[in-house]
Amino acid sequence: MNLPTDKNLRALTAIVVYNEGEKLRRTLQTIPADRTFDVLVVDDASTDDVAGILREFDYPSITHKVNSGVGRSIKTAIEYAQKNGYQIIAIAAGNGKMQIQEAEKLIAPIREEGYDYIQGSRYLAGGRYENLPLFRRIAIPIFTWLVWLLTGYKGTDATCGFRAYRLSIVDLPGVNIGQDWLDCYELEFYLHYYATKKKLKIKEVPVAMLYPESMENYSKIKAVTGWWSMIRPWVFLKLGLRK
Repeated sequence: MNLPTDKNLRALTAIVVYNEGEKLRRTLQTIPADRTFDVLVVDDASTDDVAGILREFDYPSITHKVNSGVGRSIKTAIEYAQKNGYQIIAIAAGNGKMQIQEAEKLIAPIREEGYDYIQGSRYLAGGRYENLPLFRRIAIPIFTWLVWLLTGYKGTDATCGFRAYRLSIVDLPGVNIGQDWLDCYELEFYLHYYATKKKLKIKEVPVAMLYPESMENYSKIKAVTGWWSMIRPWVFLKLGLRK
């Protein structure tokens, strides 16, 4: 697309959460009052104390009646953004690993440099990945290399879920985010695929991904099914098995 720069583009940072309790509270406490983006929390039918924590803060939120997956939560956020006149959306998790104030770093290149799609990277100079588990230290570079083979885009951190993009990406010919098979981790990587296929203006920026020292409950991604959920959009789309 390579759209012109516009510092007045409205941006929304959507925080998706499922059963993160105190981690969500700490995440929301770090959001700066002086920021250039609005905030929405999408609760994917949490069964812990997320609902009570959301009442402590003055941020709009949407709660799913049934747990439906992170992809469905992102779809909900996109629908909200479209209905409320936003042109940019940033996606973050409410599990404490991402620093929400860094959404400014993701949004700025779209407003000021004409980029379409911004990928956060813990590996670029200025990024951080404290307490990153050994399995992920090995798996993330391999996964990123596979993405390069499948898409031709040579990034450094394809699995980082901290991203921002112009909402117009979902209206590009051939893009259909309403498909049910995109309701888990697939949607994020489906959009990444089309960002490369449509030759959008893409950039990585350094971000922090901070894992807990205890290594307890640091992720809901399952070792086999979760990682397959992430990579299968590129496989299916590359082979023409899905659209």
